[in-house]
Amino acid sequence: MSRKPKLDMALHELHRSENELNARLLHVSDRHKADHEVFYGARDLARWSRDHVRLLAEAGKRYGLDLDADPRDDSGLLADVRQKAGELVGKRPEPGVLLLRDLRAVHKTAVGVSVDWEVIAQAAQALQDRELLGLAQRCHPDTLRQARWANALIKVMSPQVLLS
Repeated sequence: MSRKPKLDMALHELHRSENELNARLLHVSDRHKADHEVFYGARDLARWSRDHVRLLAEAGKRYGLDLDADPRDDSGLLADVRQKAGELVGKRPEPGVLLLRDLRAVHKTAVGVSVDWEVIAQAAQALQDRELLGLAQRCHPDTLRQARWANALIKVMSPQVLLS
């Protein structure tokens, strides 16, 4: 354990939450495969979280942390089942409500990850750790874009879904 156990805890939490955001984005992508904008958009955005997980694992080594550099892989049979279910759901009248719920979950998770990046950035500034601060400055904008993507889709789809 490093000499900063609270910072270690914050880095662990950020690593965990980036993994969760990656998984949520892939889940949304798989479940809403019939909507190409959602399917491909979520996949592209999940790639950023996977990159963040790897970068956090590298940064964690400097603090004596053993963070897994491989993002949790949500592929395989379960992903295939979700994609097939997504194709079926896309043909039913309620997929819009389900999509809004899923986008809300992505947005909430991304906002939480954003707060985690802010916490790390502030700690890095206080410690005068330029490498960690640089990592936060590099990754945090990606997370903000992930949250804005989900929020923008919610704004566009809410009237269509709820008033049709």
